[in-house]
Amino acid sequence: MVAINSSLPRRQFDAVVVGAGGAGMRCSLQLAQAGLKVAVLSKVFPTRSHTVAAQGGIGASLGNMSEDNWYWHMYDTIKGSDWLGDQDAIEFMCRQAPEAVYELEHFGMPFDRNADGTIYQRPFGGHTANFGEKPVQRACAAADRTGHALLHTLYQRNVAAKTHFFVEWMALDLIRNDAGDVLGVTALEMETGDIYILEAKKTILATGGAGRIWAASTNAFINTGDGLGMAARAGICLQDMEFWQFHPTGVAGAGVLITEGVRGEGGILLNKDGERFMERYAPTLKDLAPRDFVSRSMDQEIKEGRGCGPDGNYVVLKLDHLGADVINKRLPSIREIAIKFGNVDPIKEPIPVVPTIHYQMGGIPANYHGQVVTWENGEEKVVNGLYAIGECAAVSVHGANRLGTNSLLDLVIFGRAAGNHIVDSHPEKQREHQPLAKESVEASLARVNALETRTSGEKVQDVANSIRVSMQQHCGVFRTLKLLNEGVGQIDELAEQVKRISFKDKSKVFNTARVEALEVENMIEVARATIKSAANRTESRGAHALNDHPERDDENWLKHTLWHSSDGRLEYKPVHMKPLTVESFPPKARTF
Repeated sequence: MVAINSSLPRRQFDAVVVGAGGAGMRCSLQLAQAGLKVAVLSKVFPTRSHTVAAQGGIGASLGNMSEDNWYWHMYDTIKGSDWLGDQDAIEFMCRQAPEAVYELEHFGMPFDRNADGTIYQRPFGGHTANFGEKPVQRACAAADRTGHALLHTLYQRNVAAKTHFFVEWMALDLIRNDAGDVLGVTALEMETGDIYILEAKKTILATGGAGRIWAASTNAFINTGDGLGMAARAGICLQDMEFWQFHPTGVAGAGVLITEGVRGEGGILLNKDGERFMERYAPTLKDLAPRDFVSRSMDQEIKEGRGCGPDGNYVVLKLDHLGADVINKRLPSIREIAIKFGNVDPIKEPIPVVPTIHYQMGGIPANYHGQVVTWENGEEKVVNGLYAIGECAAVSVHGANRLGTNSLLDLVIFGRAAGNHIVDSHPEKQREHQPLAKESVEASLARVNALETRTSGEKVQDVANSIRVSMQQHCGVFRTLKLLNEGVGQIDELAEQVKRISFKDKSKVFNTARVEALEVENMIEVARATIKSAANRTESRGAHALNDHPERDDENWLKHTLWHSSDGRLEYKPVHMKPLTVESFPPKARTF
């Protein structure tokens, strides 16, 4: 048991970054190169962070394959977001995308090349030329291992910049003072079970998504929403948590991702009749329509009896017509995944696929500098000392649905932006750390101690599995108010069970079990935020497809959801419809 006292070991840094994925390491690189003392916490070795699983590419209007423009990219992102994305942040991201990609190239990232030496770009869902006229090749790719290449590139640069990595450490809670400023985190060294106080002049949450609250997910097991749980417990609202992207092509029965890049290279979706059904749903973009659109179309085919297999519960992704040379050169990891997880060789036969939970559009509300913001009396207010970047943040550039390749772009753009904003605030010149609030530290320790002192209660895995099953059943591709409201009741009951988690034989408890129990406390915060936000939004927009209200309702629902953990309260704030320098794109019907 951890004693609640002031003798906990302390370390002091200019900045503490929680998470060593693409966003965290892009931010830490900016900070370390500026001479700041930076600590990066990661539950796994940095190159094993979930960014490593990103396959298809990073979006940027380089124009290497045909004419392209950042303004077209901006339009596609706003339309893809179903007009729930903030247009100032979207302009910021799309304008800077080419510069960010060339910067990665100079860092040494091994992009695929065209014959003339320029970066190869492939088509991707929802990316078009001239405001939706035709598909455009905008995804800068490193075969089908783009995230892998990005992580290794950033890690090597961070090592050279002397970033301090705390590997196999888990952040527990934010430390806030009476004024609400964030002064660092409490953290668990996973190997020893020891708890430390890591003081920071600036704290950056870059903990990724929380896709493990569903039973079928493309996400790694580490994606348990730790940053969101930390923020929620610290009194910070979570934004737009009803919007979760189902990737159209997870391997049926396994959930492992098959990149959209397969369809970008010419792969096609077929039903049991061998029909290329996306031509009926999206005549212009076909298989390269945005992900929410393709996922619902696939689900519709299955529901109407045109699914493949003995149970008719999946469709197939055909790419054998591309030829072995293209598959082995452009999609080598996909072939490996199909053989290992789908028991098919895509050079010879199609891959069975089904929509699978993939990406969290909502998160911790932040502006395009990465600063966390709250909503008070009709105005946004910055939380001093706290930043959120990457998938755990809601900037919001993805709105109700994210375009493929914009996730890696989000990481590097806002990782760099947060780093620049922190450097410009000169934390290294602020010599003294502010006094810590004893109550904030003790609340974190009391939470850990509660696990150790309970003599009976629920098993960690039983509760975690129940959360996943409930979310899968009640908050899927198509939703109904009846299902969602049933789910709200179940998740509320499970939240009470989380409070009763205990270890049966405390003499045989490994630190991995403690970590799992702490992760479940984060997962339940995300599940509560998600299902309550979804049950309250009575329209269909982007990834939130509600059968009871099948149409988008801009008059009543063109606004962001904000959920508060302390009382389950929901409130709403307007979408930023005004870009930074150009004309706004007003809402219109979303067809492809």
